[in-house]
Amino acid sequence: MKIIIDAMGGDHAPQATVEGGIMAAQEFGLDVVLVGRVAEILSCIEQLGHGDLPKGIAVADATEVVTMDDDPANVIREKKDSSLSVGLRMLRDGEGDAFVSAGNTGALLAGATLIPKRIKGIRRAALAPVIPNRETGALVIDCGANAECTPEYLLQFAYMGAYYAKNVMGQSNPRVGLLNNGSEPSKGTELQRETYALLETAREAGKLNFIGNVEGREVMLGGVDVVVTDGFTGNILLKTIEGTAMCLMGELKDALTKSTKTKLGALLVKSGLRGLKKKLDHAEIGGTVLLGISKPVIKAHGNSTAYAIRSAIRQARDITASGIIQDIRDNIDEIKLEKE
Repeated sequence: MKIIIDAMGGDHAPQATVEGGIMAAQEFGLDVVLVGRVAEILSCIEQLGHGDLPKGIAVADATEVVTMDDDPANVIREKKDSSLSVGLRMLRDGEGDAFVSAGNTGALLAGATLIPKRIKGIRRAALAPVIPNRETGALVIDCGANAECTPEYLLQFAYMGAYYAKNVMGQSNPRVGLLNNGSEPSKGTELQRETYALLETAREAGKLNFIGNVEGREVMLGGVDVVVTDGFTGNILLKTIEGTAMCLMGELKDALTKSTKTKLGALLVKSGLRGLKKKLDHAEIGGTVLLGISKPVIKAHGNSTAYAIRSAIRQARDITASGIIQDIRDNIDEIKLEKE
């Protein structure tokens, strides 16, 4: 399997992307293509102590860089030789099996939509991260790709999320919930109420295991596998959870290092705390899949470390092997909207 990496994307690129690519190639036995300015990539490889290209690593030249300040609406057209554009074209042309970028989210969404393009019949691609919780995790879709949505878009998100939960998360009959400010069907804005009706119809037809509205706390406590929402609300939910996890881990660290007595207690629970930290660390999760695109595209966190890039590549491998994109294609008659 070959994974294409936007080597120039992210706050710590190209150092972190190059090191993460090498880590993934060595650990997972993958072929990794680092796309970007060749001289800078080779310099990073040399700084890591490699005289030649490490096993499984290839480099593809791209002279331009998409920055976080670039306009997503124009950057793909204006920077055709960027590492983002070149990498997506390679993906489209079959020169790799998946694409990973920690760069500009809007530009990645625009580029993925224009170059490998959406699966025919899918109206909008959606960012769908898996949030760790008291159970095995919950997929939240959408988390930022579509700030404004229609009920029909959310219905498609629900179907795609359910396929992801089946294929990638191993949930045989995933529980699909609609994020809302209460459990009653009458709760929420017009968007939530109309979406509820569509999801309920899909449940009655035996197409989705829709369990109704879910509140924000249920995402973390469990009871739901796929959380459907618009990108604006989903992004706020995601960032709130990230901030809460960071706050709690910081407070816990301060409490356990406050005195000699607490430090001794910390030694007794060290292994458990290490497991908790690993579960909540976004560097372990890797990235967020862009569901609805015709090829696997993973958005890694903008401030990804080398280890986070390594995890995003592992995620790209797992998604590619899962067959989820073909599953969506095979069931597109069920998913696509009547207005097509």
